[in-house]
Order: sequence, then C-alpha cells, then structure tokens
Amino acid sequence: MSLNGKTAVITGSNSGIGLGIAREMAKAGANVVLNSFTDREEDHAIAAAIAKEHGVEARYIQSDMSKGDQCRALIAAAGVCDILINNAGIQYVAPIDEFPVDKWDAIIAINMSSAFHTTAAALPLMRAAGWGRVINIASAHGLTASPFKSAYIAAKHGVVGMTKSVALETAEEPITANAICPGYVLTPLVEAQIPATMKEYGMSREDVIKNVMLKRQPSKEFATVEQLGGTAVFLASDAAAQITGTTISVDGGWTAL
Repeated sequence: MSLNGKTAVITGSNSGIGLGIAREMAKAGANVVLNSFTDREEDHAIAAAIAKEHGVEARYIQSDMSKGDQCRALIAAAGVCDILINNAGIQYVAPIDEFPVDKWDAIIAINMSSAFHTTAAALPLMRAAGWGRVINIASAHGLTASPFKSAYIAAKHGVVGMTKSVALETAEEPITANAICPGYVLTPLVEAQIPATMKEYGMSREDVIKNVMLKRQPSKEFATVEQLGGTAVFLASDAAAQITGTTISVDGGWTAL
C-alpha cells in the first residue's frame, strides 16, 4: 500500500506504539510528524533516522498533549495533516474512591481530550486537501472494562464514541474516522514491567506473560507495534475508504470473550 505524498501526524510517537506506527507509515511512503512532550536531541534524531531509512520527510514537534492549546498548535506547526493518529496516552491504577484527582484529570486530558483538540484542528486541513483519515488508538478497554482503571477506561470509551461522531460528521466527504483497539502490546514499557512482576509473583518470565499479563488475551501472545502500524496503514489506504465509524480490535481475542 502506498501513502506517497501523504503526511501523517502521530501524537505520543517518540517510543512504543506511536513510534511503531510512525515507522510503518514511513515505510508505506508517508511523510511523518512525530510528537511528545519532551524536546531532546534524541527525539529529533529518531525523526532524522526515519527520514534517512525510508526516504520520506520526518519531523519531530514538541507539544504537551495535556494542554488543549498545544494540541492545536501541533497541527498548526505541522502545516499539513492528511492522516491524524491520536496515540498519546498515560495510565494510572487505583480504586475509584482512592483515585487521585490530578491523575484522573491528566488521563482524561491526554488520552481523550487531546484527540478532540487535534481532530478539531486537523479537519479543516483535510477538507482543504479533499482527503483525510482520523485514526484513534483506543484500547480493548475502550470496549470492555477492568477494575481500578476508571479514568483510562472512561477515556478510551470516550475516544471510541467520539470516533463514531466524527465519522458521521464526515460521512459524505472523502474523510474517515476509525479506532484501533489493542490488547496488550509488547513495548519497551511493558517489557520493563516483566522482571518486577516475576519477582512479585515468584513466577518465570513465561508464566508471568501467559498467566498474569496476558490472562485476558486468549491468544496468549502480545500484539506488536508493527501489527498496529500495519493496521493503521490499511485504514489510511484506499482499500479502507468505506470503513468509517468503527473499531478494529488487535487483541488476540480479548473482546471476543
């Protein structure tokens, strides 16, 4: 699938899922704009490496996705946004009666409200270009729930609902809006949690992955960032022009239970 000439803006993309999606977009020929809240030499170096490897334009733009004005400024700084991928997110786990208010506010802002602000800013650019794709990275937790993750689940359910609304608002235009709902994905952040979980449960690495981390994922295999990137590339392609307002689960069967 070729995305030559298109520009993809991916929030939260200097590591993990976002970076994996950025690389797959670039591999498909799209120019990419990477983003996070930091502004380090290594952030810009990641963009430069993607540009060199895939022969596309790649930039890194610092913007804090917890702040609405900076979300909109990211799109303005990009200047063009054919494909918007809302990926930025954080997590915190606690019972709802003990959930810190500042953590609730931050999760709602970064995981959900940022997608509102970037989409609102990007749609006029897509309409001017006569083509667009909004791809929101939700979660299996955008379709189901677990205890102690009230803010994350509320935000991801909200992202799925907003995706449907955007799809209906753009249904008669060459613009689509969809959400990808991953289960557990093997990222550096998840990888780093495995040794501590092994120690906590007194289990082997294999048992921790299968019986703790992937307890709700029937395939007992992690999804990969490359698989999520490939799904995003498909949703951006002409083959997906009539796919809008829906979710695609990449969760090893989690939401089939």
